[in-house]
Amino acid sequence: MNINYLASLIAVIVLFLLVYVGVEAAGLRYFFGVLLPYLAVIIFIIGFVKKIVGWAKTPVPFRIPTTCGQQETLSWIKPAKIDNPTTGSGVFVRMLLEILCFRSLFRNTKMELREGDKLSYEWEKWLWLFALAFHYSFLTVLLRHLRFFLEPVPGCVKFLESIDGFLQIGLPGIMISGIILLAALLFLLLRRILIPQIKYISLASDYFPLFLIIGIAITGILMRYFTRVDIAGIKELTIGLVTFHPTVPDGGIGGLFYVHLFFVSVLIAYFPFSKLMHLGGIFMSPTRNLTTDTRATRHINPWNYDVKVHTYEEYEEEFREKMIGAGLPVEKES
Repeated sequence: MNINYLASLIAVIVLFLLVYVGVEAAGLRYFFGVLLPYLAVIIFIIGFVKKIVGWAKTPVPFRIPTTCGQQETLSWIKPAKIDNPTTGSGVFVRMLLEILCFRSLFRNTKMELREGDKLSYEWEKWLWLFALAFHYSFLTVLLRHLRFFLEPVPGCVKFLESIDGFLQIGLPGIMISGIILLAALLFLLLRRILIPQIKYISLASDYFPLFLIIGIAITGILMRYFTRVDIAGIKELTIGLVTFHPTVPDGGIGGLFYVHLFFVSVLIAYFPFSKLMHLGGIFMSPTRNLTTDTRATRHINPWNYDVKVHTYEEYEEEFREKMIGAGLPVEKES
């Protein structure tokens, strides 16, 4: 049994109990509803900016893009303009496909031994499909939640909500993005737990954000479909947060909402210090955002500064007598 995912699961359960008891028993609504969200946003902004600035200051003396095609060379050899871009437009298209379609993950392959020592390569599309579903459903959920922070609610948010809830099954209507988000999260979690190779390299820091986002999804689904919450009170709280005039309603919201909000706050604060920073790192990655024009342009290493060298002539001039005395051959006898 892998202790990494157990430790992450226990940590999320402890956080749940801590907040629920703190709100329901100790009445710490202002602490969990106002102070911690503000603190989380401050940590996120400082951490995110610091990480991006650190990456931006890191020198990249060589062209090191990851390539999957022929580089531009002779006129009669067809180059791969997207997989091995030599122009800025090629890099732009490549980055656009990577950010919006996860193109490199689509090209992912699985290798395994079959019939003894025979290697077999297969396309691995399930990871790409569920990763794409997770990211777009999460984005949809985030955009839908803008209705809690904006007054009046923009038409584009209402339109997105109507598209997301086109299945009018019961009241309230089912939101497809929430179901897809939870299903994709469970796939990504089970993949790390059940596949031995992935499980072996997975750390607690890989499981913790998965359990945290699962907790966010489950508490959100519980509030929407199974428990009653005061939507007006929640909007009063969120509007107060974004306008910097926080007010906490006396009752009606319930501890489950504060757990949901706390999980979101923890995720926001944890974001800059985790692998989730690939959100910003993809734009700063030299393996993606550079052209491969090394055959057309000479790129000089800025770290290759002039150094004083000790030539062989100088070495022999310094140690000639000792070399002769030791019987070593020299170019000049005297």
